[in-house]
Amino acid sequence: MTRQIELGLLFSRSGSYALISEACRTGAMAAIARVNGDPRLDVRFVPVERDPGGNVDAYAPLCEEILRGTDARHVVGCITSWSRKEVIPTVEKFGGTLWYAVPYEGFEASDHVVYTHACPNQHLLPLLDWVMPAHGRRAYLTGSNYIWGWEMNRLARERITAAGGEVTGERYLPIGSREVGRMIEELRFARPDFILNSLIGPSSYEFMAAYRALGQEDAQFRPDRCPVLSCNVTECELPALGPAAEGLVAAGPYFRGVPGWPGPGTFGSSHEAAAFSAVMELARLLAARAGAETLPLSQLLAGDRGTGTIDPETHHTVLPVIIARVEGGAFRTIRRRDAVAGDPYLTRSRLVAAPALRVVS
Repeated sequence: MTRQIELGLLFSRSGSYALISEACRTGAMAAIARVNGDPRLDVRFVPVERDPGGNVDAYAPLCEEILRGTDARHVVGCITSWSRKEVIPTVEKFGGTLWYAVPYEGFEASDHVVYTHACPNQHLLPLLDWVMPAHGRRAYLTGSNYIWGWEMNRLARERITAAGGEVTGERYLPIGSREVGRMIEELRFARPDFILNSLIGPSSYEFMAAYRALGQEDAQFRPDRCPVLSCNVTECELPALGPAAEGLVAAGPYFRGVPGWPGPGTFGSSHEAAAFSAVMELARLLAARAGAETLPLSQLLAGDRGTGTIDPETHHTVLPVIIARVEGGAFRTIRRRDAVAGDPYLTRSRLVAAPALRVVS
């Protein structure tokens, strides 16, 4: 007998990060259609959508509305770490599960969250390990002024200084701000070897456009000399970036046309792929298990009889790690490593180089 299961979707379809939200929603809706059209599954998802409109204060009340006002126990959604942290107390209070399909900064654990995109050992650390031998160890760090930017730059600073490098500058902007002039002037003076861009939305678009103009004035800032790195820019934002994206180097689990995850099919970006993967994995966990949709996440994962990619202890996903550069308007793979387990607290991924020891007498 087919079971109709309500599934919450919590994505902002307007606001500073609407392009990312739409990509995630597209992936989730495609997976819902795939599940509902599969006669082998006894599960049919009924989407229950709420739109916070980019207002961080709306996420928790709308999530509560889903969990209290419907039968949905699982919610796919949130884009920023700020909104995710607003929602976590709500899913914990009402016994729900949040499926988060966007890269994040790590150092988080909840029995009510599944992370289907990358954490730092799957994006930032491999990216820094690639760039420093190739371009140098002097970095400039940017970020939006909230936890994603703060934590990404903290981790980057530790990795760079442990490698004998230097952070030449670090600056933040409020989400949505386009005031990038001071950053550009600091770059002109500091002349780093590379830039880590942890800005989001319009702030990132404005910065990239201004940086491209700087490179046209001064060859030191051409992408081949001083590249911009990102762990959150994907294909869904390339139209907004335009020519300014050329030469940008990004890390992620998927780029358009690259095979291997999350299975057959072509996705517009890793945001779309991670949301698709979240819904498909949930369907797999619920299939042929009547009443499983009401189980706590720990029990749901503990009873998994398949070959899932979600770690039952950390709730993070095993993913490829791909480093790619924008060339001719599309990402081209530079380096790839398959099947890297998420390590949110970096207990298995050395952040700081071990000290050199010697025997003395």
